[in-house]
Amino acid sequence: MALIKSISGIRGTIGGEIDNNLTPLDLVKFTSAYSQWLKADVIHNKKLKVVLGRDARISGQMVENIVAGTLMGMGIDVINIELATTPTVELAVTHYNADGGIILTASHNPKQWNALKLLNNKGEFLNAADGETVLELASKSEMLFAPVDELGKVEVVNNFIDVHVQKVLDLKLVDIDAIKKANFKVAIDCVNSVGGIAIPAMLKALGVDNIIELYCTPNGEFPHNPEPLPEHLTEISELIKKQKADVGFVVDPDVDRLAIINEDGSMFGEEYTLVAVADYVLSNTPGNSVSNMSSTRALRIVTEKHKGNHTASAVGEVNVVAEMKKQNAVIGGEGNGGIIYPESHYGRDALVGIALFLSHLAKTKLKCSELRAKYPDMVISKNKIELTPEIDVDMILEEMKKDFSNERINDIDGVKIDFENEWVHLRKSNTEPIIRIYAESKDAQSADALANKIIDKIKSKIK
Repeated sequence: MALIKSISGIRGTIGGEIDNNLTPLDLVKFTSAYSQWLKADVIHNKKLKVVLGRDARISGQMVENIVAGTLMGMGIDVINIELATTPTVELAVTHYNADGGIILTASHNPKQWNALKLLNNKGEFLNAADGETVLELASKSEMLFAPVDELGKVEVVNNFIDVHVQKVLDLKLVDIDAIKKANFKVAIDCVNSVGGIAIPAMLKALGVDNIIELYCTPNGEFPHNPEPLPEHLTEISELIKKQKADVGFVVDPDVDRLAIINEDGSMFGEEYTLVAVADYVLSNTPGNSVSNMSSTRALRIVTEKHKGNHTASAVGEVNVVAEMKKQNAVIGGEGNGGIIYPESHYGRDALVGIALFLSHLAKTKLKCSELRAKYPDMVISKNKIELTPEIDVDMILEEMKKDFSNERINDIDGVKIDFENEWVHLRKSNTEPIIRIYAESKDAQSADALANKIIDKIKSKIK
């Protein structure tokens, strides 16, 4: 099976051998390492407080018990908000003025997976340096647990999703009156996780009375692949057409990604979730936007239409957030349906995305497919080349930079080559000899042609 240790958290499959899977002993080791890291930066003798929440995975209760107990054993008080979305936990960290947070979710991975996602005192994911420190502490296994009189305590809060919903409703650009007047019929697929609690509650609070719920029982039995990609969304697509819904929303198990489906059952496109929301935000609050280097150029086009500047960050949410702060961006995110709206908080949040999108849709008085047609129609082709370990990937990327030196080059994360009407992004894997090749153009055929052109060039250099 698998155990993946990275700066963004610890992911693994449940059961099996220690150090090769996410076993109870591994949970103790990494939770205590995170606790040790928290203790290193606090005032002496201060009692630490950590927010804990989880998605609805079958293993969630077991993992929650072990993680909560380990935090207590490290002398840390726990605010356990139990079943909660990733953005809900992020908001709870700042709401309770906590020192950190742990989200128990493996995001879009299948049900046999779970993970620890680690947050700092701002409710944001750890940066690279802090993440490396936690991994180093875990590898040394030199944890100092608390004596009996200094053990932590657990406070259970079971309604914080309601607080999250209210915080979304309080956002200035969320127009509840416009949404109510639109009288939308909305279909949702929450893949039997915590979205089944949060999304219906928020839609009702927004004044949406006609909700078609698909897989909203939070029991962790994912009815299909939980990643919200078109090939996994055929059932809700058919339901939307049959029930004549105005729009469909699909979220992943921890509700930080949002896929939108048009009234005719066609896909709005995960890349265009951010584009549409950014269009609405920028039309009301002019400013800058940020997305990662592998996201659609359509965001840049929309941002410039509103007289703002768009910047591309390295891939990864923590990198997008860092660049958003640097550029003072009013909207940002990733092309996987991740909306980051600083007016709320610096984390991907599907609840915020839905509320802003419905406000936008209501005010335009367009059908969902008509709104999608307003934006540049571009397609991304995603490919990879598997290489033998002895091949110097860095050398190949340097050679590609030289070959295309007349084009606009961005090398903060691999190599991105910006042509006049299309782009290609080459990025090496950190764990295996693979180069990922993402290419975007005006249609699928052109995007594939660009990707294949680059792949052929790379292969010729290998020979």
